[in-house]
Amino acid sequence: MATSAHPFSRRPLHIPPLPCPFPNEVNVHASEVDTESHLWLAASNMLNGAETIEHFRRSKIGLLAARTNPTVPRESLRLINDWYNWLFAFDDAFCENELMGHRASALARALPPLLEILDGRRRPTADDPFGLALQELQQRISEYATPAQVDRWRITVKEYLFAQIWEAANREVDLIPTPEDYVLMRRITGATYTCFALIDVGGGYRLEAEEWHHPDVRMLSDLACDLIGWDNDLLSYAKERGNDKARHNLVTVLATHKSLTLQDALREVAQMHNDAIAAFVARRAALEEWAPPPVRKYVRGLEHWVRGHIEFSLGSARYVHAWPDGTQWPKAV
Repeated sequence: MATSAHPFSRRPLHIPPLPCPFPNEVNVHASEVDTESHLWLAASNMLNGAETIEHFRRSKIGLLAARTNPTVPRESLRLINDWYNWLFAFDDAFCENELMGHRASALARALPPLLEILDGRRRPTADDPFGLALQELQQRISEYATPAQVDRWRITVKEYLFAQIWEAANREVDLIPTPEDYVLMRRITGATYTCFALIDVGGGYRLEAEEWHHPDVRMLSDLACDLIGWDNDLLSYAKERGNDKARHNLVTVLATHKSLTLQDALREVAQMHNDAIAAFVARRAALEEWAPPPVRKYVRGLEHWVRGHIEFSLGSARYVHAWPDGTQWPKAV
């Protein structure tokens, strides 16, 4: 099995368009909340050194929060922004770390303290910045959410943490997963469901358990999660080549296991995007026949996430500038 990133050809690459019929909006509190959240992150000691702190500041993760949650109140946006920052910082320190991210056993041993903090069975020590921030975030979420909503979020966070061991095991043996395995695990490894679990919390309403688990809601959530993961893989492929060989990237997975050129793999990911958008729109029509207002709000939140993520990624210098000179980009979403 091939285990390396596919080379860029001499011919200019075409980044296929990712058409998206969902609304393009930005929260009016984007700028000030991004600044506040970055200061919170910098003071948390989760980032290693001034250079990393500046890198995170330039990344403007707050714009991702503002685009994916354009209608939530300022206080909710700040909480969500802080959670996104925790996720990016955790990924940088644990998952992309050469020692931890490439050794499944080392990563597995690092997780129990975080899991116990989530369950309220352990207080983080003073030298555990990720545990301290996680405990703070859970307490703040509890101020806005019902116990059932908090539990829903906790479950998704645990699933995300466990999924990182799978990625580390692949890195350890230099393995590119099969398309079937990758599509399944991508829904968990990207932490997207931890963010979906805060959509109703941030919006000030509540999905009941039977609504959260309804087949229509589950299908739409999975489709939105797929779209976000696949779109991210396509747009960030060039950046990820320099980190982890883009091993956990749908472009690499398809090019490897289907013997595609890089350009053809990009086109196939874009076609998967188009098919998922069509499936989402069709399933949404079925949902609208029965859905009460909270469910409709949640589905609109999924739409904001899909469109907001595309807009954030297309405006991200760390993604766009990683591609070779001459790469041709679509004019619009």
